[in-house]
Amino acid sequence: QVQLVESGGGSVQSGGSLKLSCLASGDIGSSYCMGWFRQTPGQEREGVARITTSNWITYADSVKGRFTISQDKEKKTLYLQMNNLRPEDTAMYYCAAGPRRAYTSGVFNYWGQGTQVTVSS
Repeated sequence: QVQLVESGGGSVQSGGSLKLSCLASGDIGSSYCMGWFRQTPGQEREGVARITTSNWITYADSVKGRFTISQDKEKKTLYLQMNNLRPEDTAMYYCAAGPRRAYTSGVFNYWGQGTQVTVSS
């Protein structure tokens, strides 16, 4: 019964900021990994950032220094603060959840519906 719902997407100019949220419902376990992914038409889905229950964090090289992933366990919410956005960041952004091992394997069990981020030059 796990459900993930993203919000916070929108259209911004290059250099702007957005903060995405992912509200989780249901039980994903006591040891998990959550992450943000993005995809554009004709492009391969790419991992943006991942975080574990114990706050192990990893970022894609393309977003290091610009994006910050965080979580509020009490609110069961995942966040992605996106600063200094670039046109190449334009994509549908998806929230995902899985077991702790997803941090390494990249295999997630649950996915949100996505939220669109568009960055104009």
